[in-house]
Amino acid sequence: MAGDQLFIGLDSGTQGTKAIVLSRQKGRILAQANAPHGMIENERGGREQHPHWWTDACKLALEKVLGNRSVDRKLVKAISVSGQQHGMVPLDADGVVIRPAKLWCDTETKSQCRTLTERVGGDQAVRSAIGNDVAAGFTASKLLWLKENEPQNYDRLATVLLPHDYINFWLTGERRTECGDASGTAYFDVENRCWSKILLDAIDASGKLETCLPELIDAHNPCGILKPEIARQFDLPKKTIVAAGGGDNMIAAIGTGNIKPGVITVSLGTSGTIYAYSDKPIVDSKGELAAFCSSSGGWLPLVCTMNVTVTTELLRSLFKLDLKKFTSLVATAPPGAEGLLLLPYFNGERTPALPDAKATLHGMTPMNLSAQNLCRAGMEGATLGLRYGLDIIERNGISLKELRLIGGGSNNPIWRQMVADIFEKPVVLPKDAEAGALGAGLQAMWCYCNQTEGKTDLEDLCASFVLLDDTRRTEPAKATASLYRDIYSQYLELERCMRPLNQV
Repeated sequence: MAGDQLFIGLDSGTQGTKAIVLSRQKGRILAQANAPHGMIENERGGREQHPHWWTDACKLALEKVLGNRSVDRKLVKAISVSGQQHGMVPLDADGVVIRPAKLWCDTETKSQCRTLTERVGGDQAVRSAIGNDVAAGFTASKLLWLKENEPQNYDRLATVLLPHDYINFWLTGERRTECGDASGTAYFDVENRCWSKILLDAIDASGKLETCLPELIDAHNPCGILKPEIARQFDLPKKTIVAAGGGDNMIAAIGTGNIKPGVITVSLGTSGTIYAYSDKPIVDSKGELAAFCSSSGGWLPLVCTMNVTVTTELLRSLFKLDLKKFTSLVATAPPGAEGLLLLPYFNGERTPALPDAKATLHGMTPMNLSAQNLCRAGMEGATLGLRYGLDIIERNGISLKELRLIGGGSNNPIWRQMVADIFEKPVVLPKDAEAGALGAGLQAMWCYCNQTEGKTDLEDLCASFVLLDDTRRTEPAKATASLYRDIYSQYLELERCMRPLNQV
């Protein structure tokens, strides 16, 4: 390797875009930056964003990192994009966005989920066809919603892209996707790695949608080359490769070294996710496990909950607390919050599949109703919900020894200890907190090496760049873990009792 080679990772999430520049020679991140996104919400569960917000944020974040003194733009070899999953970006024949993108957290399309499931023949028929359920938030129901509610916009539809695909389209002009992100659409067959005609016909029997889909490419292949005008705008080399990219969870898996069996990643972000690598597809008979492909060539069985930092941020806002004061209040409350128990279904819930659910606070007395207990119950409720995801993971034969914790919540030592105690597993953090952006940078490097140096092992790249922070390793405390075992049983019983109301 003559001289250094630089790789850009872009992570376009719900709340903002992060960018890093990764040095192959120095083995570290040289620069990082971020830019925020807005959100369009309605009381029907609608959650939308304008796609140009993402590209505007990408521009801002790119200018920041490329303007860093330690970054030589001429050494950039490839870019990769991580994007929030499931969003629907509708383009017309000229490649113009037709309407705002409906996002992963949009539950306005829950009736369309039921309609599609019925058209295919029920839950088991859907799982047989694609390996997944038509979950609220997945892309398929958004397309049917568009067809039913905005027929004029549906008639204009010429291409449907996922958020990371759209950013790739902006960068390259190519309309392509890869199997990891595609498997979260609910019209992709994860076992056979192809679009599902059965589900596409259930949305629109005319066959139109088959002509609107992007080309499928392998995760190690490029999406294309940077468009000349983009290269000029950022003063980047004309032949800069844009890698396949992927969904945020798939790319964060790369950024945590979760590309071989035995590693489990847990993300405490806006939503919560728990996932593991598999070298074969794993389809859950109950449909609670998302049977995704990975963005590293395998599969990524995953469980997602809708309300993690959503919960803690709502409580911070309610009590007008900064992060430090919120954490201090949580610390003053004992484990179990003196009997307060919160089902944190503020945005409905995906696991269990309760898109109409509302949050429930149980166990209030005159003695325990305090700000500190409410804050503690919120953090615990979000974590207990993810603990249910571990049950699903283990039920499907996936074993684990430790958790690799990422997301904003992972920076909180109290939350780390809570995760270790509730999951009854050791918790370890990667040294680089930006797993999505780092994973994108590594996928860009993998793609470039495969194109220019021959077949390259992604595992070797991860071994060099994904380092664990042993100073923040957290072991479960036996006494507290035992207490949380009982509280988790109460949590499951409360959820069972509330389910009839939450299914209305």
